[in-house]
Amino acid sequence: MDPDVSVLLHCADWSGLLESQVRVELSERFNRRIDAALEHHIEEVWTERVSKEPWLFNGAKFRLHSFCLASPQCPSSSCDSSKPLPCPHSSFVTSLDFVEGQEDKSQSRQRPQGLCDSDPLRDVTQNSLDQRSRSVNHTENVQGVIQQTTNSLDQDGSTCRKAELPPHAGKNTDDRDTGPLLTLRLGLTCYKDYLGTNWSCRVAELRQRGGAQFSDPLALLAQPLGVGAVLCTGDRQVVLIRRSQRVAEAGGLLDIPGGHPEPQVVCERLGQTAGDVVSMATMQQRPEAVVSELFASVCAEIRDEVNVPLSCLGEPVLMGVALNHTSAGRPSAEFYVRCSLTTDEVRKLYWKGGAEAHESTDIVFLSREEVLQLDMSSPLWSELCPSAKGAILLYQTVEPDRE
Repeated sequence: MDPDVSVLLHCADWSGLLESQVRVELSERFNRRIDAALEHHIEEVWTERVSKEPWLFNGAKFRLHSFCLASPQCPSSSCDSSKPLPCPHSSFVTSLDFVEGQEDKSQSRQRPQGLCDSDPLRDVTQNSLDQRSRSVNHTENVQGVIQQTTNSLDQDGSTCRKAELPPHAGKNTDDRDTGPLLTLRLGLTCYKDYLGTNWSCRVAELRQRGGAQFSDPLALLAQPLGVGAVLCTGDRQVVLIRRSQRVAEAGGLLDIPGGHPEPQVVCERLGQTAGDVVSMATMQQRPEAVVSELFASVCAEIRDEVNVPLSCLGEPVLMGVALNHTSAGRPSAEFYVRCSLTTDEVRKLYWKGGAEAHESTDIVFLSREEVLQLDMSSPLWSELCPSAKGAILLYQTVEPDRE
């Protein structure tokens, strides 16, 4: 097992989940624990980083605290673990501790009984991808990589064929009103806290203190939730991009398109004025907007990093959550996204350059068969950054496009 990554949860029982099958529970209870000495350390780290990289932007992020996954064997019950579960690597213990019962694969319009305590999602009434593409301009640095989200992207006049759902769709999409099978419990954090905790030279001490004081090694860590995409072309090639040597992390390595869902985008979509402080209370009134942003953000990253128009992308399918142990177990939701364009069409769009073209230097295509066979013994494995490794492990486990 690669020590850089592990799989926290997978959705193989359903060959992945659609947006209607995911819900969120938002609460300040799921935020990072506050400690006076740690807050001082975070400020020191941030001040030093900004002095060297004045373009850094402290954007809000969602913090993944725990999750609740239904059981296919026990449709009317759930199994709740109140203690933190160990990750596959014994040195990493996660507070993402609610691996509850699993829901039946059969389609039901009713919310599974006993799944979670919170109210079910309301119907999503807006096209979240279009809304995100109209969101305000902002620039921020995540793990030292400058990410830019623009109001609109020149689609180069391309006419795209809308990608169809993958062949697995019969298992979980015959009824789009299927109740939620996965609940993500989210708090709020920020990029500054991430640099001062997960990326701190004192992270081992913070984990030890978290375990001793709160029975949770991750209690003092930011744990921002990222997103990533296994993007598959119309001719069944998986898209990888080679990270620029100018970025702060994993320079020169192969990666997948990815980034973070943005709380600021959600709040502005719900009526807050641009620049206002992100409001947990506002998002709690419309948790479905957070789910929409989670799924929309991964498509926006594909658009910005690979230059593929949103109209050419299929509905994202959530494969699961992977942990990056090079940054203290930082979680990332990994998706499968089908593209209607061929490999040649995607390659041409990439070389024309998108909003975040500066983050990568090359595009690489692997066949589905090659990706399914990748492991630590493969020469290419050492060229993959942790986020790509985690997504590939989930793709191999879930196989969302198997026929």
